[in-house]
Amino acid sequence: MMHVLPYLVAAYIFLTGCYGLATSRNLIHAIGCLAVCQSSTYVLLLAVGYQDGATAPVFSDLRPGSRPVVDPVVQALTLTDIVVGATVTALLLALVLQIAKRHGTVDPDELRELRG
Repeated sequence: MMHVLPYLVAAYIFLTGCYGLATSRNLIHAIGCLAVCQSSTYVLLLAVGYQDGATAPVFSDLRPGSRPVVDPVVQALTLTDIVVGATVTALLLALVLQIAKRHGTVDPDELRELRG
């Protein structure tokens, strides 16, 4: 059960963010929920790269084959995911700020001009 727990946590975080995104009546709240969905990928990536009894991928003090190490590529992907998520969130918040300035609201139902 312990090996499945991180995947269940990632799915729960993702579904919680999706629920908030689907029921949101505010663009800023929707962006926050999208950030929650994005954070589920951090948990998922770290769960994929986890190994029992493994150490950090620092090879200066280890003999080859002495102990398993955690895959550094997964850690790099998680860090990249965090940076991309922060950038996307900042860009979306800037767009919502412009929408609020132009239309005077952040309620998606009141933005009639944006409907196709």
